[in-house]
Amino acid sequence: MKKLFLVLMVLAVAFTAFAQGSSEAAAKTDAVAIAMVTDYGDITDQSFNQTTYEACKDYAAAQGLKFQYFKPTGDSTAERVKSITQAIESGYNVIVMPGFAFGEAIQEVAPQYKDTKFIALDVSEFDLGGTVPANVYAAVYQEELAGYFAGYAAVKLGYTKLGYLGGMAVPAVVRYGYGFVQGADAAAAETGAKVEIKYTYGNQFFGDADITAAMDTWYKAGTECVFACGGGIYSSAAEAAAKVGGKVIGVDVDQAPIIDGAYGKGITVTSAMKGLYASTQAALKTIAEDNNWASLAGKSANLGLVSKDPELNYVGIPTGAGTQFSDKFTLDNYKALVADLLAGKIKVDNSIDVAPSAMGKTVTVIDLGTIK
Repeated sequence: MKKLFLVLMVLAVAFTAFAQGSSEAAAKTDAVAIAMVTDYGDITDQSFNQTTYEACKDYAAAQGLKFQYFKPTGDSTAERVKSITQAIESGYNVIVMPGFAFGEAIQEVAPQYKDTKFIALDVSEFDLGGTVPANVYAAVYQEELAGYFAGYAAVKLGYTKLGYLGGMAVPAVVRYGYGFVQGADAAAAETGAKVEIKYTYGNQFFGDADITAAMDTWYKAGTECVFACGGGIYSSAAEAAAKVGGKVIGVDVDQAPIIDGAYGKGITVTSAMKGLYASTQAALKTIAEDNNWASLAGKSANLGLVSKDPELNYVGIPTGAGTQFSDKFTLDNYKALVADLLAGKIKVDNSIDVAPSAMGKTVTVIDLGTIK
């Protein structure tokens, strides 16, 4: 009898622990339900939407949390509001949104759903009307640093006839461009190279025949490498580059796989990247695991360098095959550059209210305004 009693007691304790663990897991699952809403693209865009989607999906799977993505049926604030509302009314209480296009939608929806937590990536206070709502965490990135790395690398790798093709002149795109000029300028000063940068905006976030024609003119006139910065506008630069053996620099994520895959191996020199994946997962961890939403709510973070290890930073260039490192500019050279910026030995101006030429002292910047 005593043995039977002891067995029953052990089983009872085990069952209680199992039930408690299951209850805690269920409570955790019920407490956090993650929805990601795309801006006006899809989760296969090889850029913001896809990276954010993968970060949310992977995190939810690892933590056993409910997850779904929602895609607006059109590129408008009204359609984005509709998708966000649909996600909330479907039971999702953490809404992740990538891109400045969500600014107006967040201003409209956040006050109506005060118990919902909104993670707004690459959305600034400016995009939100000057104030971050109390239930919103907004994160922007120090694009000027990513642009700096790309410009520095391009010149160190031997390119002296450069181009900058921005999408629309919104703050993030301007910071990328101005950082690019500063990085190229620093490398030119070190190497003594005579560097020229043609600078323009397409005034849209996609490539077309007009922009491709402008890029054709650039490359045929001697431009060697163009930093294409603005969603799908890279297609025009890559199409033109492919015709004459030119090069491009990608943006936001490592775009070498998609650009080289579509236009020819070796076209992409590097990419100026934002750590979307890392910052998305960090915010979700703060909410779901650390239970510390208060540290994010109502705040705007300006994400940049946090470590000498490039892999841990929120901005940078690819450390693998996505950058065409050579003996002229090695991975160790890049790591040393990161360390110098982190230590404050190098300063990068984040101004956006001056002419592009003001960012360069050694390089020649040819400001061509807008294509369209």
